[in-house]
Amino acid sequence: MNERLVKQLSLIIELDQLKSVLRRTRVKSADGRLENSAEHSWHVALMAILMEEHANEPVDISRVVKMLLLHDIVEIDAGDTFVYDVAASLEQEEKELAAANRLFAMLPTDQGEELKDIWLEFESAQTPDSKYAKALDRLIPMLLNYHNDGQSWQEHGVTQEQVLNINSKIGLGSQTLWDEAKIMIEQAVKNGWLKK
Repeated sequence: MNERLVKQLSLIIELDQLKSVLRRTRVKSADGRLENSAEHSWHVALMAILMEEHANEPVDISRVVKMLLLHDIVEIDAGDTFVYDVAASLEQEEKELAAANRLFAMLPTDQGEELKDIWLEFESAQTPDSKYAKALDRLIPMLLNYHNDGQSWQEHGVTQEQVLNINSKIGLGSQTLWDEAKIMIEQAVKNGWLKK
């Protein structure tokens, strides 16, 4: 029996639960259902490949894609936290670290440590790769909200100031994408989707 393979396969099955973690953002489709975290991770990883030329600094796209595919697996245990819910966000860091410890420990030690380090790098957002990855993770819900007539912003009474404050980190990874996001925010205010 290949113990390494057994550990890897057990995490693969555990990761299937990410498909059941619902986010506050709706998919851009006729039914407008809530997006799940697995879909979000795939979408933002693909976005990283397509938008690489807009990163502020050169990035290792394979590391960025790994970060984005791994970044939300902790939501299996910790759940999704609405980015504009300040109180819940304060508790989320501790919950997510506990989840990361559990999930990455399911793997063979060398692989678990390597992937946890990538996850931690994303969380700290200090390297060019992680700044770019974090920028995209912030931008994609904004894009979906914007193209769904501000659905999540309107449902939760989000203000322009909140969106600017929370998402200004986009500029750390891509000033080009942040400039575009600010245009969307201004338009969302004009359309009445964001409170002034």
